[in-house]
Amino acid sequence: MALLGGLGLTSCATSGRNGTVDAGSAPVDTSVTGAPGQTDSASPSSSPSASRSPSPSASRSTKASPSRSPSHVPTSKAATPAAESNIASRLRTIPSSTRQLIVVHSSGYGTSVASLETFEKVNGVWRPKFGMMSARIGTKGFSDSHVEGVPTTPTGVYGIGSTMYGVQANPGVKYSYHQLVANDYWDENPSSSTYNSFVHGTNPGGYSEALWQTVPQYNYFAVINYNIPARAATPARGSGIFLHVMGSGGTAGCVSLAQSNLLQVLEWLHPDASPRIVMAPSQNLGRY
Repeated sequence: MALLGGLGLTSCATSGRNGTVDAGSAPVDTSVTGAPGQTDSASPSSSPSASRSPSPSASRSTKASPSRSPSHVPTSKAATPAAESNIASRLRTIPSSTRQLIVVHSSGYGTSVASLETFEKVNGVWRPKFGMMSARIGTKGFSDSHVEGVPTTPTGVYGIGSTMYGVQANPGVKYSYHQLVANDYWDENPSSSTYNSFVHGTNPGGYSEALWQTVPQYNYFAVINYNIPARAATPARGSGIFLHVMGSGGTAGCVSLAQSNLLQVLEWLHPDASPRIVMAPSQNLGRY
């Protein structure tokens, strides 16, 4: 979703979208009346279809990803540590195979100001990884029923896409990495057959983003597998939900972090750990 630069939105929106810049407390999104946020943890984290041209992995950065084993994998039969009381330990819908977890939470539905916490599972117990990070989400905050064109961040539990992207070269992520070039788009046109996926070539139309032109927000980003694969719906359920570099304000649905924090998270994530990201107001994390 392209920038609303003139209005201060940092990503995931175009001038045709609704919503205004907030200073951390946008009006409550009255559309938040649907069912609880989706749990897409079973959604495939594979790259866009190989029939799309080109495949991101075909032009990934020549910088090799580290081959070392993820730091979170225990190397010895240590005694099982006592359980901790933290956000991750209280979640109940996270797949048993998941060993890395990101939790994005806010004080309520009507704010774009949020916090991001990271956890890793050690001998079956969730332990905090990095300190709490300041984040920004959609200018209208969280929504349980996000739709295309409305600057809200969808609640729920989602996987991480198997390819990470960026205008800049691979910083050393453990995922496949595609350094963006001219004519790389994220298709955000609900009428397109490749809706909510990476494409290279002609602009797919609609709200589609020219990824290579969006800086610094798309210096580096990971795809949050919301509505992937896209499900038919009227109105469309939304597209282009990323974890990317923070700009000057709220987004139109993505989650953003300061670049140094984002790189710390992206370089830590490992596909073998089946990472998940949980997004919701703090008072509703109990759903998950």
